[in-house]
Amino acid sequence: MNVKQLFGLLLSAFVPAVAAMAQTAPVQKEINLTGKVRSASPGNMVYLETNGQPALRLDSAKLDRNNQFTIKSRIPDGGGVYLVNIAGGQKVVLLLEGGETLNITADGFQTDLKTGKKGQAVVTGSRNMEYYGKLMSMYEDIRAKSTAWQNQYNDAAAKRDQKKMDAIMAQSDAASKEFTDKVKALLPEMGTSLAALFATNFLSVDTDFPTLDKLARRFESENPNSPQAKGFIGNIARIRGLMTGSVAPDIALNDTTGKAVPLSSLRGKYVLVDFWASWCGPCRMENPNVVRLYNKYKDKDFTIYSVSLDQSRENWVKAIRNDNLTWTHVSDLRYWQSAAAQQYGVTGIPKTFLLDKEGKIIAKDLRGPALEQKLEEILK
Repeated sequence: MNVKQLFGLLLSAFVPAVAAMAQTAPVQKEINLTGKVRSASPGNMVYLETNGQPALRLDSAKLDRNNQFTIKSRIPDGGGVYLVNIAGGQKVVLLLEGGETLNITADGFQTDLKTGKKGQAVVTGSRNMEYYGKLMSMYEDIRAKSTAWQNQYNDAAAKRDQKKMDAIMAQSDAASKEFTDKVKALLPEMGTSLAALFATNFLSVDTDFPTLDKLARRFESENPNSPQAKGFIGNIARIRGLMTGSVAPDIALNDTTGKAVPLSSLRGKYVLVDFWASWCGPCRMENPNVVRLYNKYKDKDFTIYSVSLDQSRENWVKAIRNDNLTWTHVSDLRYWQSAAAQQYGVTGIPKTFLLDKEGKIIAKDLRGPALEQKLEEILK
């Protein structure tokens, strides 16, 4: 991962992860929050809020003459991620499972516009918040470094100093690996907690799947009813089923005549499962190469099963005809909501999966020369 990728990852990793863990389950468990705000005025309001869009206010309290507050409330069993909103000036993230008694010491502001100083908050009273603090400290440290490296990289690029650019990227790669290794090292002691789920946002499915898979299996074994873990467990299970060596999930969408054609009906042949659409420029550009390879190998137990993410049947059928795509085509015409695309975790096209005669995935995302090389290897 180079410095630009690292910079982008770290700036985006935190927010979507927290939002994804919001709760709507029935209220069951009590929580107790006490706190003191350094920069505020007595009478200012403090709110306990959900972390969704829009945020919902669950409870509130006024700061007393010592700028202290107490909130007693109830949250869903299993908890989630919440915010303490201090007079609209500072929002403190809380990982709450229910039953906690937490103490919060906060500055009361996000960033001081005069000094540029960022508001700080310390939360004590739970292991979740202890680990959250460690993770965020690590995150802030590498984010600061990545910001500096980004500036240095831009300067070096402007000067066309390739040696300097390579050195910065090497630093970035080393820092990224160190950060990831630290997160992985914390996971075993976090157990099946909200903090462990939060930590997964700093890992990549592509490079850290064994770690994520181990955690998902641990949740399945030790805490299978965790409301927050269900989505994580399900997502990892889906990805697990799409790993090389796994039998590809079956697809049974309709072809252009309205007849259901199961992917499994093509067992006994090598099959390229190709997700595409008539509106996808890169897909259409790749089609001549795919046509050439299909014609070259179709008599050697090779075929193609194309899944379109089109919405218009007319556009879909026209593209098939114009590009001379003479193999199996299916679609439910539901765009990105395609059942097959959801099942296969498709978030961008073209996307391909190459299956052996037993329906097992043997390669993914092959295009151009890479696809030809693989087909030559297995069909020679």
